[in-house]
Amino acid sequence: MEEDDVGCACEGDLHALVCRSPLSNFRSRVMLRSFVAATVFVSFCTTTVWAQSPSAPSTATTPATAKPAAKKAAPKAKQPVANKRQAVEAGPCRLGVISVIGERYSVQKFGLTIFENEASEIPIDWGLDDLVFARVRAATGNDPAVRRIAYPRGAFEPFYNPKTILIRDPGERLPVIVRGFTANANCERYLVATTFKAELPNTHMTLNGIGTYNQGLGSLLRHSHLFANVAITLIDGRSYEEIKRPFVNFGANFAASMRLTEDPLNKLDNSLFPNPPAAASASTALRERTRALITDRLDRGLPGYLKED
Repeated sequence: MEEDDVGCACEGDLHALVCRSPLSNFRSRVMLRSFVAATVFVSFCTTTVWAQSPSAPSTATTPATAKPAAKKAAPKAKQPVANKRQAVEAGPCRLGVISVIGERYSVQKFGLTIFENEASEIPIDWGLDDLVFARVRAATGNDPAVRRIAYPRGAFEPFYNPKTILIRDPGERLPVIVRGFTANANCERYLVATTFKAELPNTHMTLNGIGTYNQGLGSLLRHSHLFANVAITLIDGRSYEEIKRPFVNFGANFAASMRLTEDPLNKLDNSLFPNPPAAASASTALRERTRALITDRLDRGLPGYLKED
């Protein structure tokens, strides 16, 4: 058989798919080599291009620019808040409280004869007028219609130092004095706390207002006491007439007068008696003991004045 025949002789049989002619084998080898060469070439070119091409710029993380700290908003100016006291004073006034007891403190000494007696009036600032208002508020259950009334300095001078003792001038009476500075207060009533002079029981010694006294013979057998002569006066806010309460707290006052022993609040150790008298204003013990005594007297007496008619 010729070389260009399609088949090949193999023991006389024709195997078209198994056997190849020499020409076919040659062509196949040439094509295979060409394919391999082309594949290697393409692979080489691809590698070269990949190696030479610049890498993609790295997305380096640039530090984020720090944001400036947010400025805190300036605090808003607080709106002026109405003072509670001003708010209360703008409302109705059922009771105006006027206290004139807290400027002077009496220091008195009594001996066997009148020539041994001594008396001094010491200026103090112990908040006794504040105490009166506080006790009135407490006695009324903190009624907001109870208002403290201010007064001009020296307004009560005619009351405490009248021109005559027996017959007072009309201008020296409490209703007239109170009317002079309460024209715009418009309170239904006014409660006025003042001090007075009283005679020490079973003696001819007069105790003036609020203070302390020391009594005895010479420098021996002496004893000291506190006293608080506080008077309460009610005045009508329209007519400015005094409202009489003749039997107010009669039972309590009578029981106190029948005591066989002295009220412990009145007793004072001799070591606490101020010597010289001017030392009284700086004495903490005297101040606190006196405030306790006044508180007791007010708490016992105020209910009778504050009850409704």
